[in-house]
Amino acid sequence: MSWLRAIAAPSLLAALGACATAPMSIDSAAVDTLAGRMTVRVDATPASEARNVTAAFELQGNAKQGRLDLSTPLGTTLARARWAPDRVALVTSQGETRFDNLDALTREVLGESLPVAALFDWLRGRPWPGAASTRTAPPAEPGFQQLGWVVSLARFDEGWIAARRNQAPVVTVRAKLDRP
Repeated sequence: MSWLRAIAAPSLLAALGACATAPMSIDSAAVDTLAGRMTVRVDATPASEARNVTAAFELQGNAKQGRLDLSTPLGTTLARARWAPDRVALVTSQGETRFDNLDALTREVLGESLPVAALFDWLRGRPWPGAASTRTAPPAEPGFQQLGWVVSLARFDEGWIAARRNQAPVVTVRAKLDRP
C-alpha cells in the first residue's frame, strides 16, 4: 500500500485538490454544491484486502472543473481534490499530489477507479449524459445502469443514492445528501 493510499484512503471517500501555490477557482455563480456523507467499499479479492472509506463530502463544480472536500464528522478536512482541464490535484496533510486525471487519482487512493464525472449527475438522481444508460426494470429497485455500475434510486426521495460495480473487485458507493 503506497503512502498516499495509507494517508488518503481514510480521508477520501473518507471515493478525493488544491491549497496549492496557484489555486484553481470555480465560478460559484455557475455551479451549485452537493454535500452529505459518503462511503466507498471495495470488496476483498485474493490479491487485496477489503477497503472501506467514509467521510463527509462537499462536491462543487462539474466533470471538467470542480472540487471535492472530504472531512471528519467534526469538520476537520481530510483531503481536498480539485480539477480543471489542465490539472488534477489531491491535497492532504502530507502535501499536494498531482495526477493526470480523476481516474488516476481515485485509482491511486482507493485502488480502483471511480466515475467521478458521472457522480455529479448520479447524485442528482439521473444518468450522466456522457455515456449510454439503461433504466432498471422491475423487480429491480428504481434506478439505472451506466458505465458498468448499477445506480439505485430506491431511497432517492430520502436523499440516499447507492451505486455498485459488480466487476471484481466489487465496489459500492453510498451517499446521503444533506437537504437544505
